[in-house]
Amino acid sequence: MAILKIRGGDLDLVEYDFTSFHPGEHLYTDIPVVKAPVPQNGSFTVTVPARIHLSVLDMNRFSPGMPGGGGLGFALQLYSSATVSCTPGSTVIDSPRILLIEHLVAAFKAITGYSGGFIIHTHDHGKEHVGLGSTCTTASAVVSAMNEAVGRPLTNDTIRRLIGHNYVEETNEPGEIAFGFETGVGAATSIYGGMNILGDQLTHVYQHPFAEDKNVFIITPNIHAEDDNAGLEEFSLLMNRARTLDYRDRELKAYMIMMDMIPAIEKGDLKKMGDIMWEIEFRGSKRAEVQHHTFIIYQYMNALRQAGLEFVAMSSVGPSICVVTEKIEQDMKPILDAIGLEISVTTKVDNTGIRITKN
Repeated sequence: MAILKIRGGDLDLVEYDFTSFHPGEHLYTDIPVVKAPVPQNGSFTVTVPARIHLSVLDMNRFSPGMPGGGGLGFALQLYSSATVSCTPGSTVIDSPRILLIEHLVAAFKAITGYSGGFIIHTHDHGKEHVGLGSTCTTASAVVSAMNEAVGRPLTNDTIRRLIGHNYVEETNEPGEIAFGFETGVGAATSIYGGMNILGDQLTHVYQHPFAEDKNVFIITPNIHAEDDNAGLEEFSLLMNRARTLDYRDRELKAYMIMMDMIPAIEKGDLKKMGDIMWEIEFRGSKRAEVQHHTFIIYQYMNALRQAGLEFVAMSSVGPSICVVTEKIEQDMKPILDAIGLEISVTTKVDNTGIRITKN
């Protein structure tokens, strides 16, 4: 793995050793437990919604291994699930995200004191690395299901913090993982549903139902060839140019969210929310994320807004574009045909959040 230089300002130049490690190493365990774990009978299935991550508030307030930065995002009716039961033996994992889950199991056991094993099966929403939160939804489902299986020693808030402080991604090194970027928006959105706003250090600031009777369309432009260095390029982007831009615009973004976005959410004014989000697309780290995909993303999003779509934004580091609108799919087709795009997912906002079933 690489050692990358990070510059956030004239007096802010550091080196980050982007080191990979094995699952179960470098655990964060300073998480409160409300009661001792007690294995329950049967299995528990937890289903959680995917998320759209609209923007980080300040890239200077987080890095791999240090969650934070604040942000906002909302939940989609696109789901991942995990089914977990207790076993006195070793843990058995049936999932394509084995390394991620092994690390979360180690963190959960270290925090709660549970000494047994688990049988874990996952099913994800199938849309990976396009801005819909495939990693955080799987993590939220697995940790929540383990929590149910041993009698809920953790609250929803501490589940969020366990995931945030132990958030990892798989690497190209066989059997190894590395810390990822984590604002906490994904886990909060999966657990609570609706629109969620987080402050620094995983603080859950605001939650509210969002666009309950509207349609959501995910559009994923095919603008990048496969690139083995894409992860390093993304890291360099987020920790350099995005940080510099957030030094300039973080106060403005926070002001717009507090003074304009939240009142618009309370009123259910989708057009106003879309106007504010469009301003944020050109501000701070969000600008760096969009321009990472070249200016064609701005051209696509501007064409969608000019066609009268109320809310248009790029999710996370993209390239997926999210549209929230009163229009139906038949209305969308001629708009997208005119600019050469297609719908990847047609769905709605999930305002319920986590669902738990005992089997």
